[in-house]
Amino acid sequence: MCGRTCLTLDPDQVICACKYPKKTVKKEQDGGEEPKVKHEDESSMETPEWRAEFNLGRRYQASYNIAPTDITPVIVSAAHFSDAAEQKCARVVMPMMWGMIPFWHQGDYRRHGLTTNNCRLEHLMDSKLYRGPFKRGQRCVVICEGFYEWQTAGPAKKPSEREAYLVYVPQDGDAKIYDKSTWSPGDVKLLRMAGLFDVWEDESGDKMYSYSIITFQSSKIMSWMHYRMPAILETEQQMNDWLDFKRVTDSEALATLRPATSLKWHRVAKMVNNSRNKSEECNKPIELAAKPAKPPMNKTMMAWLNVRMKREDQIKLEQSDPSGDEEDEGAEKSSALTKRRSSSDGSESIDSPAKRPRFRDFKKAAALGDISEVKSAER
Repeated sequence: MCGRTCLTLDPDQVICACKYPKKTVKKEQDGGEEPKVKHEDESSMETPEWRAEFNLGRRYQASYNIAPTDITPVIVSAAHFSDAAEQKCARVVMPMMWGMIPFWHQGDYRRHGLTTNNCRLEHLMDSKLYRGPFKRGQRCVVICEGFYEWQTAGPAKKPSEREAYLVYVPQDGDAKIYDKSTWSPGDVKLLRMAGLFDVWEDESGDKMYSYSIITFQSSKIMSWMHYRMPAILETEQQMNDWLDFKRVTDSEALATLRPATSLKWHRVAKMVNNSRNKSEECNKPIELAAKPAKPPMNKTMMAWLNVRMKREDQIKLEQSDPSGDEEDEGAEKSSALTKRRSSSDGSESIDSPAKRPRFRDFKKAAALGDISEVKSAER
């Protein structure tokens, strides 16, 4: 399963991180014939083009905490577009919304009511939603620095109690994926996941590109964390075979999807549970993540607490024993709490102990406009 990702690069940095070996054509002589042989020239790297789309006004924004319905960069074959002959590269990177919009949906694209951020591989060919895009060769590669996963294996826990992890590709040398000062866009290894995309049109004919990430049952490398994992493309050959829908058949493309063999992860703070939290601490190892600062206390609440503390100090002073006589200590405390007073007829009445201020009393006084005590405390 994949429900949250991290990608902190801007568009120019994204295409720099998505460079790939350029395919060249060389001629080999064999009996007078010169057949053309295509191969990948590892010494020459191609930079994909960024293809901007309107997407109903939605734009990609780099984030430490990307959630479904956000716009993220996706790699596709340039052959999908009518102007492919004008494309300088075989691959293009374009922004799409995470979560495929059903082609039959009408109205607000955000209200189709289906969870489509993941596509189960075993149900792909039986799905009304995914079968069409797959048959049309609408295969894509979703890129990120890593994806977040919550440990569901083991003893059952409430979702809020599950440990969160960032899963990513091992980096070269001393580079740390969570520390951008240790790597550059040109040498970082992004995590690449196989996906399917589709194009949805609203009543005005405006287009929205959207995608789903393909998942299957977890292998041993991740089964301890979660029972499902995304289809990760580890090699350039896998990338080429998945994207090249004209050369690679459907069955051959599916054969390229296999569990990843080399992954790393570390536990992160639970702040990532909230998709609105975009802090740069989200992808840090939990021991490095700074604890969130406590929110400032309301000034009115602080004033009321000051009044309460003064009254408590006064009560303690009344309860203290000025003589220091241990035998009379209990009696003195009792008399401090229950003072007797004489009436005009000689009878005695007992005062009840002083009441401690309560917040509800403060709210009632504030509602009546009687906040003199609060003002005096502030002074």
